[in-house]
Amino acid sequence: MLSRNSLKTRLTSRSNWYLILIAFVCAGLSCTGDPEADTKDVNRTPILANITEPVERDYADIKNTGILRVITSYSSSTYFLHRGIQAGFEYELIKNFAKEHDLALEVIIIGEDENPYDLLNSGEGDLIAASYTITDERREVVDFTRPYNLVDQIIVLSEELELEPESITDLSSIPITVRRNSSYYVKLKELQEEGFDLTINVVSDDMDTEALLFQVANGSYSATVADDNFFQASDKYMGGLVRGPVIAQNDTIAWAVRKNAPDLKNKFNQYLYKHFRFGSDGIPKRSAFLNVLRKKYFEGSTPVADYFTPDVEVQRFGGISPYDSLLQTVAAEFDLDWVMLTSIAAQESKFDPNSESWAGAVGIMQVLPRFSEIPLESLYDPEINIREGARILKEQMDHYSYMDSTSQWKFALATYNAGPGHVADARRLAIDHNDDPNDWESVSKALLRLMQRKYYQHARYGFCRGIETVRYVNEITNRSNTYEAILALSQSRNDSYPGVLGFKTINLP
Repeated sequence: MLSRNSLKTRLTSRSNWYLILIAFVCAGLSCTGDPEADTKDVNRTPILANITEPVERDYADIKNTGILRVITSYSSSTYFLHRGIQAGFEYELIKNFAKEHDLALEVIIIGEDENPYDLLNSGEGDLIAASYTITDERREVVDFTRPYNLVDQIIVLSEELELEPESITDLSSIPITVRRNSSYYVKLKELQEEGFDLTINVVSDDMDTEALLFQVANGSYSATVADDNFFQASDKYMGGLVRGPVIAQNDTIAWAVRKNAPDLKNKFNQYLYKHFRFGSDGIPKRSAFLNVLRKKYFEGSTPVADYFTPDVEVQRFGGISPYDSLLQTVAAEFDLDWVMLTSIAAQESKFDPNSESWAGAVGIMQVLPRFSEIPLESLYDPEINIREGARILKEQMDHYSYMDSTSQWKFALATYNAGPGHVADARRLAIDHNDDPNDWESVSKALLRLMQRKYYQHARYGFCRGIETVRYVNEITNRSNTYEAILALSQSRNDSYPGVLGFKTINLP
């Protein structure tokens, strides 16, 4: 149904409740016997990327499509869902860039068997925004923007050790668990070469920093390495962690881009310079916007607190949103895709049943009272509103029933947003330009033309702010793609490890 349909089954993401689960089961995935035993040759030379010749796709190509595709991981410091709404430090930072450049943003979550550098160089995504440290090893396969953050790498120990080492020399008896393809491993190897007696325990690259912190917190591993800001956020809600000595200071964090995309890199650099730069005294200066994001995600906030208390969150909401069960039931009644219905609700109201738009649309699905026979006061009831929104969408889906499912949804979404009159005008305009009125790309171009006087003055329904409708369709389909990725992981983990910890997983209809 979506543009990355062929990838949907292999896309996975680390949802909040999955991180708890993996903390207990990953020993069975990457370790045998003693969880502290090194199961890999730490001296091996890794293949950082299989695709070293990047595709040709620079800023002009991205601007032409209108979509910026960000590759990231699912964690509290990068990207996650908070009550169905997309959140995360990296997500908000790049979303603001996309907004400034009038681009829709598509999130591509790094799957367990996927290489982020290959996703970038193959053109599946346009940048990697996942709190990456700039290293010489990584520079061999990708380029980096100017930095937007400085972090210290610190040792994080399990509280069960009852130790608080003050320096690196106090770590000789403590195995430190990290991923091989991480900057932490590179730094630990450098320290070994400098003569420090360190034991490195290497685990699967599928394990991210957050999952390893859970392992350390519950005592499965003795120690790991994390950026200090990430530890600061995690320590507020995770428990069982002890801050150890610093092993690297002032590491630069940046976005990774293809080596052959200089214009895109330049656009990113101009944007990041506004928010982070060094003064003449060498001290970093941050914009108010960046300081707000840092406070929100690294100094503690409701979204991150909920993220780190997944037991409560999942019991309260059961999965993607507070209304999963209701959305599934209503979607089944109208033979609609419940994930798409959820994505629409997130776009329309952020699941706020009291939401009202300037145009008079109300409720979770932002139903316009003039298009409904339901009394206005009743439309604030979540069940009534969702059912009425689904009814209207179903009518539109049936109107385009002769199309394939992907086109059906895109035309139905456009009609839901702009109204049937404007979509009909756009289809007629597409015909005037010898384009296919049943092809969404052709009609989306026509919708943009309806913002120009020479076109809308002859249109039956006049001016249409087509750019909003095109972006609306793109954002909902992209969000639905991300939701599908999270659901796929939930289902696969539940199939592989049923009943682990008794955590509730998202129920698929």
